[in-house]
Amino acid sequence: MLNPGMILSNRYEIIELIGTGGMSEVYKAKCHVLNRYVAIKVLKPEFSSDVNFVTKFRIEAQSAAGLSHPNIVNVYDVGEDNGIYYIVMELVEGITLKEYIQEKGRLKSDEAINIAIQIAQGLEVAHQNHTIHRDIKPQNIIVSKNGGIKVTDFGIARAASSNTMTANAMGSVHYISPEQARGGFSDERSDIYSLGITMYEMVTGHVPFEGENNVAVALMHIQGEMISPREYYPDIPTSLEKIILKCTQKKAERRYLTASALIADLKRVQANPDIDCVVVPPIVPSSPTVEMTSDEMKAIKEGRQMNEPVLDEEDLEPEEHPEDTPIIPPSKFDNLFDDDDDEEDDEEELRQPEDDDDAELDELDPKLKKIIMISSIAVVVIIAILVALLISKIAGFKLFSGKKDTTDTPTTTEATESTDDTDENSDASTDDVTTSEQATIPMVNVVGLYKTAAEEELKKAGFTNYTFETKKDNDVQEGYVISQSVDEGTAVSADEEIVVTVSEGKEDKEVPDVRGYSDDQATTLLTEAGFTVTHGYEYDDTVEKNYVINQSPEAKTMQPEGSTVKIIVSNGKEVQDVPVPNLVGKTEKEAESLLSDAGLVGNPSHAYSNDVKAGKVISQEIDADSKVEEGSTIKYVISDGPETVSYTVKFTGAITNAGYDFEAAGNVSVTVSYTIGDATYKIYSGAAGEESFPLDIGGADSISGLSEDSGTFTVMITDSEGQDVTSSFNTSGLSASFTKE
Repeated sequence: MLNPGMILSNRYEIIELIGTGGMSEVYKAKCHVLNRYVAIKVLKPEFSSDVNFVTKFRIEAQSAAGLSHPNIVNVYDVGEDNGIYYIVMELVEGITLKEYIQEKGRLKSDEAINIAIQIAQGLEVAHQNHTIHRDIKPQNIIVSKNGGIKVTDFGIARAASSNTMTANAMGSVHYISPEQARGGFSDERSDIYSLGITMYEMVTGHVPFEGENNVAVALMHIQGEMISPREYYPDIPTSLEKIILKCTQKKAERRYLTASALIADLKRVQANPDIDCVVVPPIVPSSPTVEMTSDEMKAIKEGRQMNEPVLDEEDLEPEEHPEDTPIIPPSKFDNLFDDDDDEEDDEEELRQPEDDDDAELDELDPKLKKIIMISSIAVVVIIAILVALLISKIAGFKLFSGKKDTTDTPTTTEATESTDDTDENSDASTDDVTTSEQATIPMVNVVGLYKTAAEEELKKAGFTNYTFETKKDNDVQEGYVISQSVDEGTAVSADEEIVVTVSEGKEDKEVPDVRGYSDDQATTLLTEAGFTVTHGYEYDDTVEKNYVINQSPEAKTMQPEGSTVKIIVSNGKEVQDVPVPNLVGKTEKEAESLLSDAGLVGNPSHAYSNDVKAGKVISQEIDADSKVEEGSTIKYVISDGPETVSYTVKFTGAITNAGYDFEAAGNVSVTVSYTIGDATYKIYSGAAGEESFPLDIGGADSISGLSEDSGTFTVMITDSEGQDVTSSFNTSGLSASFTKE
């Protein structure tokens, strides 16, 4: 931890610690070169000591420094000072989105959409610059004081992904994509998955997957089914729910392919929450490789060939084995095969105590290791085959026939001449052999892929004679493959004609004529006809407000089912803005006349005023000369003159003896009066003995019709000789209370 006042690189003065995370600490600092405040993220010592990590971190942070967008926290500098590695970033005053969600419990749909659009806009720019965040989560999103959204921690996530995946290195596993959880390749769609989980938390207040440890949560991302957000809160628009579910598809190709596509749908839903614009592509196989059957898997594990009979121990001793059958020892990667018998073992292997989270996360992708090993073996086998073919060619043998090539070079002129007569036949014979021995390729499955992706798969597999045709299809989205002329797995030559059928979208339907209908009626008619409705608004002097003026495409035309029809709805007659007249000081009649001439409506009220004569306007709600719509209502206040107020006073309290000796001096004479302005009112007067005290004056009559609401008491107490003995009594308990009549 850095101390306040410390200077990094003779430039950045540390002011205070403002946050801490798994890999770093964040400080507020001042840059003395540019005289501005910045945020400095300092790597913790356990990461600073890792040379590989630091190198990767510096490269990625420098790449992130090239990103400039209002929704991305700008990176200004990357540096090192005495083993302290840091990045200098824009200082954003605010809180994390995680804290914001916790404060509110959950966010309203419109607010969640607005935040999601801003996050996606930041990702869009990053992805266009070939930068993948890899750790999108609410903790890495800042909600600034002005309501803006900023994505932070670009670069540090990529550096962390190059190390062992641990809770500290990759942050919370609750937002990780399935491919990241497996340790596989991640791209832009991984960020989109994490953003989908973040949106889920925004609208529900919690993440979709919880578990006893990180491994359990990671497994849920790989194979668990999340509960629909609307099952928790039915007020969430269906369209927003569909966006979240599309973002969080297990298969990356079924998610939004780009942040731009996600933004487009979010903006559509923002403009019209009832719109149905989200389409999830059909399931695409995770690999074109033909899957092994359970028998083939069993044969591999038992170390035998496919066609070899399974022998009991009684029939074949352990040391006996057919000479021509290779013995394949059990592989340490056997548990990677996803057959039915091993599913429970695979899950059990991943269920470990929390203390081993880091090690367990390393084991989440042993399949990647297997793929590398199998690929290496395949390369070696291919090289061996090529070498064998080359040797056989040099030796004059045909590898597949086992016979020596009889077309040796002739040794005599006669032999040469005799072979000339048969050259044509020899060529034909050679062509036949070549054709018969031509290698075949198993057909890949391209159904469900987008056209460009399908073409890429066919090229990759080696096919050269493929064509695309299109047709309408109500079930398959436009541009995606419906079918292929050659079934998956069928062995065909590379130049075999292959026809791939691509969807043109849904069948065309006739657009209803909704002109003259109300907005609600038109929307219902178009929706029931299978179209999506959007709105535009215009003023119209002849069409009533909220009724359809026009539509596009035009009525009675044929359009694809599900396409968009825009209806133009009337706002009614266009209203002009008019200036508000000055009403202050005018009589009520004059004010009404001025407002009427301006096309406005008056709404007067009354109030007392000591300054404005009764019947004149004291004030108006909207200032004079301000522009308002014609027909607007203007409030103004008319004076009723000065307010006349009268009060009533009531007396309470008692006079108590504070030391007067009645036995020695005798009875006293008491007079209590109350003065208000110029008037004095007698409240009590009479003789009083010792038994009269305390002397209660609460029974005195109240006084009404007073113009003031304050006054003073006067108390005079004398003895039998006329001497003033008031000081021997306590009169502080007397009080007067005024009420307005």
